[in-house]
Amino acid sequence: MNSFGWDWSYAISTLPDLFSGLKLTIIATFFGSILAVLIGLVLCLVRMAQIPVLSGLASFWIQLIRGTPLLIQLYFIFYVLPGWGLSLAAFATGVLALGMYYAAYAAEIFRAGIEEIAPGQWEASLTLGMPIPRVWTGVILPQAIVAVIPVLANMVIAMFKETALLSSITIMELLAQGKSVGSIHFRYVEPLTMVGVLYFIVSYTAARMIRRLEGRHAIQN
Repeated sequence: MNSFGWDWSYAISTLPDLFSGLKLTIIATFFGSILAVLIGLVLCLVRMAQIPVLSGLASFWIQLIRGTPLLIQLYFIFYVLPGWGLSLAAFATGVLALGMYYAAYAAEIFRAGIEEIAPGQWEASLTLGMPIPRVWTGVILPQAIVAVIPVLANMVIAMFKETALLSSITIMELLAQGKSVGSIHFRYVEPLTMVGVLYFIVSYTAARMIRRLEGRHAIQN
């Protein structure tokens, strides 16, 4: 078999290592997504609350994170912060960077969802004597969160694909496993192609699920 040909037996033999990397990729995406949603919701609420100083800082933080590449943020946390006494394991660094980066986008998603709520619902709730915290937790946020779930799900798919950058800080996720297998056998066509196929299968399956979710949401509305 020449170096440019396709060897099915070799391609299949790479799957155990690739599945190991895929598992790590999915775990990083899962925890990164939780972090992004939680931090994003807090940033959104602080920004919209018009709290002196804090709201401005939240707005600046969102713009800073969205205005700089994720790879630079990864390098900064992994290589720069240890010099300041803040050292994290590679996997924790990856999850933190993913969570912080996508939290800035989640904050904007939540803001859009909240702003779509009819002002009359605020007025009706306050007229009924509901305290403001109760209006937020019982009326506004539940509707806003349900409305933006499909958008948040698309964000998670984007995060899943961005985990490929974690290979740059020694995390053996899916792409890193593909490169490692290729370097051992000096053949990259099969493992990297299989990596792309696995990314596509997971992303496509998730996208189909989102479409169904959007369809059900449209019917309910």
